Amino acid sequence: MPFSKEPPFAHGQTPRTAVLLCNLGTPDEPSTEAVRRYLAEFLSDHRVVEIPRLLWMIILHGIILRFRPAKSAAKYASIWTTEGSPLKVWTERQAKLLQGWLGQRNHLVKVRWAMRYGSTSIASQLDALKAEGVTRVLVVPAYPQYSGTTTASVFDAVYAWAKKTRSIPELRFVNHYHDHADYIAALAASVQRHWKSNGRPDRLVMSFHGVPERTLQLGDPYHCECMKTARLLGERLGLTKEQYQVTFQSRLGRAKWLEPYTEPTLIGLAKAGIKRVDLICPGFTSDCLETLEEINIEAREAFLHAGGEGFHYIPCLNDDPEWITALCNVTQQHLQGWQTTHVPDKEALEASRQAALAMGAKV
Repeated sequence: MPFSKEPPFAHGQTPRTAVLLCNLGTPDEPSTEAVRRYLAEFLSDHRVVEIPRLLWMIILHGIILRFRPAKSAAKYASIWTTEGSPLKVWTERQAKLLQGWLGQRNHLVKVRWAMRYGSTSIASQLDALKAEGVTRVLVVPAYPQYSGTTTASVFDAVYAWAKKTRSIPELRFVNHYHDHADYIAALAASVQRHWKSNGRPDRLVMSFHGVPERTLQLGDPYHCECMKTARLLGERLGLTKEQYQVTFQSRLGRAKWLEPYTEPTLIGLAKAGIKRVDLICPGFTSDCLETLEEINIEAREAFLHAGGEGFHYIPCLNDDPEWITALCNVTQQHLQGWQTTHVPDKEALEASRQAALAMGAKV
């Protein structure tokens, strides 16, 4: 495999550090063709679908990519904003806030965002960082809970880029932060604010993205980390085990996935006489199709149709100041040992502080 073209090595080059915040990805637009391109890349990843490749390619290209894109495009259109895909909007905003917060703490680092599938790609951002003289990169997946289907796939993309690169920057990876105290505190604060304005529900449902049950049997820690996040959040909120419930959403295909499933659980709660549920998706740090359409539209309708009277979706952390603070603290911990601090001039320091304040970060 030929090496990619890269800047010439400079002797005595000053070490420069960057942070790359990586999320899943999104189509470029809510059209059938754009969704088809996105799904083709996403569903071709063996980390995502572990069916024997030849058989899966026949199913994917012969069936799924013929029928699913149009249906998915309509769903994307229902949540699309004037700025574009919500996932992209929030991820980009988080990266900007992270840059401002780290700058306020005198960390001289570049912060970029990338998507595992679609644009802007991980490889293109790493190319850009290398061209700018970056010699050290901290990769921060937007997934609090580790899974081979998500976190490891981000790492695969970085490794694939490195395989074609002659002079590889020093690399570090954040595997997870599912039990990080600041992340749990940010989740709890978002729930408490919602309850302060809207009162408490009969039941709090914590819905995580599902994965095939087989991944748990093969050693993937995702299920355990989701359960720990839920337990810590419940404890932080002072809830008993009867006051909250963990579910898993976004099942694909006929195989058994992690249970209980979100929508059937909501229907069961409504039929059992639970009048109001609040639902939060702790595994998603940015609102996206799975939260805004699958949960706040489809799941809401299912619960109300089954007899429920009140359904409240609690938004993802997005650009919540407490979440940005938590993200920055996680990042800062993993930057330890790399010399990133500097003494900025007063003008640069004030500009960084004002940028962070303008976007709502705690400084």
